[in-house]
Amino acid sequence: MTNAPAQQTVTRLYARLVVPDGPRAIDFYRAALGAEEIERYTGPDGRIVHALLRLGDAVIAVKDADEGDPAPASLGGSPVIMALDVSDADAVAEAMLRGGASVVYPVADQHYGQRGGRLADPFGHLWMISQTIEELTPAQIQQRTDELFT
Repeated sequence: MTNAPAQQTVTRLYARLVVPDGPRAIDFYRAALGAEEIERYTGPDGRIVHALLRLGDAVIAVKDADEGDPAPASLGGSPVIMALDVSDADAVAEAMLRGGASVVYPVADQHYGQRGGRLADPFGHLWMISQTIEELTPAQIQQRTDELFT
């Protein structure tokens, strides 16, 4: 008998976004990102305790903020960046801006072969929106990164 822990298998991973207004957030993610609501559960007061949304092949959860789960604004922002690969970064950024997002870094061609930028959604969550515009090897990306910093 050993004291080694049993090997665990991850079966699913998704971000759980805490927001001040769940229904409005879900509407934003639908309009800006094409999200499809899969499920929604509410407490007796009608506040969302869990909603699952599909974005392409990924899922995210949304819930209303409460005492145990604060929204980013009450914490001074969020250090987490959601990286979202899309077919048209400019179009997604424009849709997010129409819905009330703000630009952190504008969409532009990047040295690592992506066209992308960073936006903050109206609920304080950060999104890196990008699309592949150039197929590069890891060595090419590292070379360009080295050149960028010299």
